[in-house]
Amino acid sequence: MSKNMSERDRAIRAGVGVVMIIGCFTWPHTIWGMLGIVPFATAVVGTCPLYRLFGFSTRPPG
Repeated sequence: MSKNMSERDRAIRAGVGVVMIIGCFTWPHTIWGMLGIVPFATAVVGTCPLYRLFGFSTRPPG
């Protein structure tokens, strides 16, 4: 599977994911931690399924 996310996109997603996961332990009874796994996982893999579905990419050509 080819990567379709730029390094900046990946860094932002990883940061947002980590904050959401930490929020699960900080703010009780929220689902944000579970939802934070999605942006974090896509940042680690470097591929966004929605980008692929819509034919979009933030990765520079080359």
